[in-house]
Amino acid sequence: MKSLNLILAASSLALCVAGCSSNSASTAPPPASRTIVQTVVVHSQKVIDQINIPARVVANPTKVVQVFPPLSGRLVRFSVLPGQTVQAGQVIAVLQSGDIAQARSDFEKAKIQVLLADQALTRGKLLLQHEVLAKADYEQLVATDDAAHSEQERARQLIHELGFSENDNSDQAPIRAPIAGVVLDTGTAVGEWQRSLDNATPLATIANLDYVWILGDAYQNDLASIHVGRPVTVTFPAYSGLSLSGKVDNLSQSLDPTTLAVKVRVVLANPQMKLKPQMFANILVDRSSTEGFLVPSSAVIHENNFDSVFVQTSPGNYERRPVKIGEMQQQNVVVLSGLRDGDQVVALGAALLRAPAGE
Repeated sequence: MKSLNLILAASSLALCVAGCSSNSASTAPPPASRTIVQTVVVHSQKVIDQINIPARVVANPTKVVQVFPPLSGRLVRFSVLPGQTVQAGQVIAVLQSGDIAQARSDFEKAKIQVLLADQALTRGKLLLQHEVLAKADYEQLVATDDAAHSEQERARQLIHELGFSENDNSDQAPIRAPIAGVVLDTGTAVGEWQRSLDNATPLATIANLDYVWILGDAYQNDLASIHVGRPVTVTFPAYSGLSLSGKVDNLSQSLDPTTLAVKVRVVLANPQMKLKPQMFANILVDRSSTEGFLVPSSAVIHENNFDSVFVQTSPGNYERRPVKIGEMQQQNVVVLSGLRDGDQVVALGAALLRAPAGE
């Protein structure tokens, strides 16, 4: 009977141990879930050190025109909106003005003066031929006739500058786009009263964006590598993968008093109008080149001024190596030493391979 009790007790103890072992194994994560990593194979290559100059797209100021009303009056039509493309000579607004009547009246008066002066000169010629008129008096008639014709031409030119014809009786003057381009901004609406050039706000601002400026701020320690004519590459955060080649067109001769930087200008063609004013850009200038390895920035572990990466030595086995790093290259870091050609570097999950603190 005692032996039976001993057997039952031993069996119960064995089942208890087995159950505890089973519970312990079920709570531990599988080895694969502990170290989920991704590796990349790296090769030695020529890495170019670049200066990255933050910049913006700017319209060429010599190709930007602010359209002001040529005379005072009320705006009866305004047919453009920001972002719209216009052609040179296109009517963008119509102004109704009493100044037109005044200009036309001045022209009609000048026509009458020309008619009277021409008639007086014709009579003077006849009198001079019959020696009835002195030559000095005839010359005075010639001068008066020339002055009348000049005044008539001045009045005609003024009418044309205002945008209407001397033979038209309308009191409305068309306002035309002086250049072809894109309307950047508008500053009025139909029905508003315009006060000619005294108005501080232009009717519209038009810019020709066939060529745009890329303006960046270069700091003093980079100026040794930047000069006029230096080839550059321009990238745009708005367009991933778009990079345009250009040259440094100009360097300002003074530093910006606020940023203490020098303005760098690159001129780029803009045939598809993708480059918009005030768009962000980056001017990349090649400075030097060196041999190194490009690894993802997530692969480098920074601890106590010590940089290292993990390298896979065999499936599931990793070795931590100290490395010397150089410049950042977008999402990558240049490793100058510590790696060998063909190494499999842990690109994702390197932090999971570090030994816990205290071990």
